[in-house]
Amino acid sequence: MSNFATYPSLKDRVVLITGGGSGIGASLVEHFASQQARVAFLDIAEQHSVDLVERIAPLSTHRPLFLRCDLTDIAALQSAITQISRDLGTPQVLVNNAGSDDRHDFADVTPEYWDQRIAVNLRHQFFASQAVAEGMKATGRGSIINMSSISWMIPARRLPVYNMAKAAIVGMTRSLAHELGPAGIRVNCVLPGAILTKRQRRLWLSKEYEQEVLGLQCLKRLLLPDDVARLVLFLAADDSEAITNQSHIIDGGWI
Repeated sequence: MSNFATYPSLKDRVVLITGGGSGIGASLVEHFASQQARVAFLDIAEQHSVDLVERIAPLSTHRPLFLRCDLTDIAALQSAITQISRDLGTPQVLVNNAGSDDRHDFADVTPEYWDQRIAVNLRHQFFASQAVAEGMKATGRGSIINMSSISWMIPARRLPVYNMAKAAIVGMTRSLAHELGPAGIRVNCVLPGAILTKRQRRLWLSKEYEQEVLGLQCLKRLLLPDDVARLVLFLAADDSEAITNQSHIIDGGWI
């Protein structure tokens, strides 16, 4: 990471990341910690998260704070954010990263499955934003970064409910940007393409899939979680203080 930008405005800034235990989220935790931010992250995967903290703690002035939290439990989410505010200070950056792209067939979706997928991929983003907004208003600034996906723009198959949730995140971003902008709070959205996380490698990466992705992208290389994290750092830092209400695609030129 030493070849890339350092953002002085992120030093000591309180940053909250949902779904920070693995994949893009773990890269976000590591990158913000390397900027000497005060990082807190929520995840349901306890061992992965504890291991991540132990690995990166020596790299930062501030040891990341991990709280186990099921984000589908909104009361637990609100309680965790209250604890973070008490222990570290008011979050000035929120990265709504958590989500799950489990494959599912249109014909098999039940109302119960629909509700669960919306809870995993959309609902917590709204309520996490709501929970940090008052503290950000009190400080007169803040950056909320919502993670969507290009999946709904393609659109990807066997992901109908996921695609709908990710499309809704773009609409939510635009709405909240107008709601919160007068208080100095910026709200942006990031739409990754095919990002080569450990989960993607384990479940779906094949030579055929790799060739398909590289054939569709302008850039003929696979994208990594670090590529997404560096974009999010910029959107969190004061360098982007005039940028809000925008959707930032990072997909190697797929769309």
